[in-house]
Amino acid sequence: MRLNALTGPDELRKASVEDLEELAKEIRKVMLRTVSENGGHLSSNLGTVELTLSLYHVFDFSKDKLVFDVGHQCYTHKLVTGRYDSFSTLRLDGGISGFPRTAESVYDLFNTGHSSTALSLCAGLCRAGKLLGDTGKVIAVVGDGAMTGGMCYEALNDIGNDDSLRLIIVLNDNGMSISNNVGALSKYLTYMRLSKGWQRLKHRFSDVLLKVPFGGKWLHERFQNIKDHIRNVFINDKFFSSLGIRYLGPVDGHDIHNLSMVLHKAASLDGPILIHAVTQKGRGYLPAEQDPERFHGTGPFCIEDGKPRDPAGGPSFGKAACECLLDLAGKDPRLVLLTAAMTHGTGMESFAKRFPDRSFDTGIAEEHCVTMAAGMAKGGLRPVVAIYDTFLQRTYDQIMEDICFQNLPVIFLIDRAGLASGDGGSHHGIYGISYLRTIPNMRIFCPRCVEELKEILVWALSASFPVAIRYPKEDPCAGVPYPTEPFRPGKWEMLADGRQACIGAVGSMVPVALETAKELKKRGVDAAVYSCTSVTPLDTAVLRTLSEKDIPFFTMEENELAGGFGSGVAEWCADNGVRVPARIFALPKAFLPHGSREMALTRAGMNPAQAAQTIMERVQREGKS
Repeated sequence: MRLNALTGPDELRKASVEDLEELAKEIRKVMLRTVSENGGHLSSNLGTVELTLSLYHVFDFSKDKLVFDVGHQCYTHKLVTGRYDSFSTLRLDGGISGFPRTAESVYDLFNTGHSSTALSLCAGLCRAGKLLGDTGKVIAVVGDGAMTGGMCYEALNDIGNDDSLRLIIVLNDNGMSISNNVGALSKYLTYMRLSKGWQRLKHRFSDVLLKVPFGGKWLHERFQNIKDHIRNVFINDKFFSSLGIRYLGPVDGHDIHNLSMVLHKAASLDGPILIHAVTQKGRGYLPAEQDPERFHGTGPFCIEDGKPRDPAGGPSFGKAACECLLDLAGKDPRLVLLTAAMTHGTGMESFAKRFPDRSFDTGIAEEHCVTMAAGMAKGGLRPVVAIYDTFLQRTYDQIMEDICFQNLPVIFLIDRAGLASGDGGSHHGIYGISYLRTIPNMRIFCPRCVEELKEILVWALSASFPVAIRYPKEDPCAGVPYPTEPFRPGKWEMLADGRQACIGAVGSMVPVALETAKELKKRGVDAAVYSCTSVTPLDTAVLRTLSEKDIPFFTMEENELAGGFGSGVAEWCADNGVRVPARIFALPKAFLPHGSREMALTRAGMNPAQAAQTIMERVQREGKS
């Protein structure tokens, strides 16, 4: 069986185990070739090849339903559901997504991208099927890292209370989410995973019974019926069964034969079932096996040695923040760091190693992480929460009620603010200004460079209120002048002077604004540029001065238009009788697709040439040229 000859997933149900094993080897080669060129989530997908093939070998997903939690383990699923020919376009402009997307295939049931949601989604599918007469099974593939998320516990509590649900939960246990898993459940699964004694005994005893000359087959069948009871001598399986969910496993997630047998058994049982499949993250590619964390989400790399294909970008904001925190923590014993399974991703490994007693990784439990920070602040500590912009969305209520309502001095280091390129719609950090700006007591700052970030962080540690500092992964401001004045909240810095127009740019858009000013200069328009690091509070003195001079003011931000920086400026201007912005350059109110940042800015009319044309036309209409 060859991947390029596969006409559809139905063929996998008829395939032999040997054919599927050969197909698994080919799928890994295709993944490696594509991800090495385009970047993507490699480790998690290499670890779920046999697991996915086994699911398609047993179930008919034109009738049954399959939901991947998170979605960064769906590459095999995509390859066997009609996307082999387009797989080379993975994560590219106009190509297929790295996550399940309903627009791509009928086999993609949900647009997933964030963790810990599949169990709730599948409970809903099961109940819809029950009421509408659908007799198909619903299968949730859930990573063990996702099980640190609170939604999973809420869902498990509900699912276990309803034995009518035709739900199979496949727990993909690879010991990691992105970084190593943390928490009590992770320790429990480690115990289960290491129960090799039961696995060996079960297989050997089964083989012995089958070889008994008379009655061996009958004895083997009886053993299959009682082995769950015997298993409990070796495995203290109480967590899931106590919730009312039948547990099967642990089973080798790379053994298609045994895994298929367990899946067949689960399909024959009533009520909710959990299959504990043990897999290896990065399976089949040595560099990913040795360093699965680095290859969780990777840029292009050389297959031969796993080294990055492209040169490193600008300085890392996360690592710069960590360096600053290390210095500050040495002087202030109250400073503590919190992350939600993102210590490595946010660049905070050095802090965790140097101050292990002051570093807290809650796992994929963002809401708990934020409210715990509130408790720490109330208890006299100075908590710093390092988190991606897209994941902070999950904590809106906790930020509002537990931190800002109490006006507690919690600092948020919000990484990956802005467009997420290859990860796309579920991971763009383009709503942070909009939702944070609505919350009283929150101050928001967007540094344009790592030097400015450090200044803000030092100032924030002395503040008595919540502070959010938003920045992209890498410093985009190479060649842009460093701040010439000390950071002050509510003050913007002029980077270029001009008398015909003014551009106020936020953080990562400062280089675009400066290039726009250069374009305008070529066209005979003289434009000033301000770096608007302080989003709240605004520099109202600058806005009043521009209004008095009757100079058209334009804002630029890598955030959604609705509720963003430009909206805040327009609101203040309208309230105070000051000239409102002539144009707000921002991203549209839409779930933007994956693709390059440059393409997304171009689609929004925000590259330097487009912005210069728009500004020039406005200036000419006003007779300022």
